[in-house]
Amino acid sequence: MADHVVEVDASIVPAWLHFPPVFNVAVPFVDRHLAEGRGGKVAIRTTSGEDVTYAALVERVNRAGNVLAALDLPRGARVLMIVKDCPAFFYVFWGAIKAGYVPVPLNTLQRAKDYAFVVDNARAACVLWSAEFAAEAEPALAAATHRPDYAMTTDAFMALMAGASAALAPAATTADEDCFWLYTSGSTGTPKGAVHAHRDMVVTSRYYAVATLGITGEDIHFSAAKLFFAYGLGNGMTFPLWTGGTAVLFDARPTPAATFEIITTYRPTVYYGVPTLYAAQLHAMESAAYDLSSLRHCVSAGESLPANLLTRWKEKTGLPILDGIGTTEILHIFIANAPGAWKAGTSGRLVPGYEAKIVGDDGEPVPQGEQGALWIRGGSVISRYWDAADRTEAAIRDGWIRTGDTYYVDADGYYVCCGRSDDMLKVGGIWCSPVEIEARLVAHPAVLEAAVVGRADADGLVKPEAWIVLKKGAAAPGPDLETALTEHCRAELARWKFPRWYRFVDDLPKTATGKIQRFRLRDSAT
Repeated sequence: MADHVVEVDASIVPAWLHFPPVFNVAVPFVDRHLAEGRGGKVAIRTTSGEDVTYAALVERVNRAGNVLAALDLPRGARVLMIVKDCPAFFYVFWGAIKAGYVPVPLNTLQRAKDYAFVVDNARAACVLWSAEFAAEAEPALAAATHRPDYAMTTDAFMALMAGASAALAPAATTADEDCFWLYTSGSTGTPKGAVHAHRDMVVTSRYYAVATLGITGEDIHFSAAKLFFAYGLGNGMTFPLWTGGTAVLFDARPTPAATFEIITTYRPTVYYGVPTLYAAQLHAMESAAYDLSSLRHCVSAGESLPANLLTRWKEKTGLPILDGIGTTEILHIFIANAPGAWKAGTSGRLVPGYEAKIVGDDGEPVPQGEQGALWIRGGSVISRYWDAADRTEAAIRDGWIRTGDTYYVDADGYYVCCGRSDDMLKVGGIWCSPVEIEARLVAHPAVLEAAVVGRADADGLVKPEAWIVLKKGAAAPGPDLETALTEHCRAELARWKFPRWYRFVDDLPKTATGKIQRFRLRDSAT
């Protein structure tokens, strides 16, 4: 249950954000810190030992923008970034924006064929990559039909920055002008370029970071989620920069051991994870103790957080995990649990500045408590998908965007996720949420992770099938464990919801954001 509802100071939640006729978002996120006397404060701290002050950040962003300007790229040219979580990501991203270009961060876990598609789709003018990704970036450039004007490693780009001017006037852009792109995961087809405007990062920072989480300049941020996708971009870059805080960057895979070490060493106050990582961390806590005393907020997104994980985390740490939902198209979290106003098993309530509606198959709003498709409207919604008018028209209508998620609102006004609309099961003629079944399964002491998909029985009727990752030391898979899991589900779930089959696996397929790719499990079902 929610502890209590906190009233938010209206002075930090304006009814609407107003922007001047000329607005370049690099100015409030980067340049203003010098005028506000923050030049000597550390803006970025890396786990490899590098500290970057706000003064150094401003200088290097200007140098990066001048390097791009010297390439004589046309205004609005796309700069693709296959860049790890490091200061160079900040320099290129903000330097491009300040100089009037459009940075496009890409998933660093993708392969050459994926990068080749984006090079062609975006008609990239420049491609930059961290040296670690050369084995995928270079073949991608060779395979692409489009030939970028410039392509180089970030090391080569940084060398050019050393000789560039440290002064740069911001391009005269507007709040609604194209600012940066993020590509969707492509889980429902080819990836789409989500076009974000200069205003969008301001909206998410003001309404979620400040108004919902209460972030201040005293906060130190550590995001296990990487900068290349929307959730990590806010956590690890825009929120600390907007508030004048400090970002801790880690460029390797975020294992439980690594994240605990970073929290102990760098003492972040806000930690951003994903449900699968929280589950693994809780498993690690069963055999060791870790110092998490610096944390005041733990945030989750990327996949619905099972109530059991929140309960166990709070028992171990004293802190709730503040779950929320965000999308690439809306940039960050728009429905969230908040400090003092959270409820296990839900995504929370609407973030200020956003509207939501849940509609049925007829497109009309459904009564409270009934499931339907979630649509959102707010100031950070993309203007369009790049070069995809038909997909834009299908997803965006009168400022509302279809999220692709099925939700309902409970009696307390909290939004409850039932899963992706494509993942919903109809069992015995009744809609069934895989998320509800998965949440019950992971509450069993032997289960680390679970995913539920539909599978046809001998009569061709769909029933739930569970894919299970067991904890180390758990009983071996077999009829006894399957019976125990079924009885565990039967105790709290309606009869049609408990799994009819079990598959025990070492891991589950996931996106870079930690979302379980149920469609891959469905494709594997026989």
